Amino acid sequence: MLDWSEYAKIFLALLVIVNPVGAVPLFATMTANNNEPEKKHIARIASISVAVVLIAAAVGGQSLLALFGITIASFKVGGAILILLLAISMMHGEQSKEKQTPDEAKEAEDKERIAVVPLAIPLLSGPGAISTIIIYATARSSAAHLAALIACALLVALVTWIALRVATPVSTLLGKTGINIAMRLMGLLLAAVAVEIFASGIVVLLPGLK
Repeated sequence: MLDWSEYAKIFLALLVIVNPVGAVPLFATMTANNNEPEKKHIARIASISVAVVLIAAAVGGQSLLALFGITIASFKVGGAILILLLAISMMHGEQSKEKQTPDEAKEAEDKERIAVVPLAIPLLSGPGAISTIIIYATARSSAAHLAALIACALLVALVTWIALRVATPVSTLLGKTGINIAMRLMGLLLAAVAVEIFASGIVVLLPGLK
């Protein structure tokens, strides 16, 4: 296993990239016509879906890479670039198109059941989150490490559920400006995570940089 401080960093990285704060205004808008029990149900299903996606990626991600012959170092570099793009979008106060395209956003307005798609996938547990947990899953091959990653994924899902449950009052309280400030701060943290992942992959691909 890694040091416990490393798992705290992994949890923070996953939480920032899942970005439940950024999903608050989207959830409030998408569920504006739903009653309170329906909002509770949507929040619960979305959070469970986030946990399932992250855990599935942690458990099966490495085998999937092996199947396609992709090295861990290459995946780290590619994943880091994707994460950095998401971070840049967040620092501009925007919802990255890697998570949701305009067509998907328009389609979501007409959906009654938006808990899994597009809320959980791809808005919350999108390509960036999946790439991140696969990268961290390859750091160790022990069962204890995998269990710790699953615990991190469950904690992220729990925080996501809490954020979605309080989405309507929080969205009203913070307003668009407050949420944008929070997104920019999280984007800055995410950019630092992306640089670390990129550096750990590029020194393997280009050992002369060491």
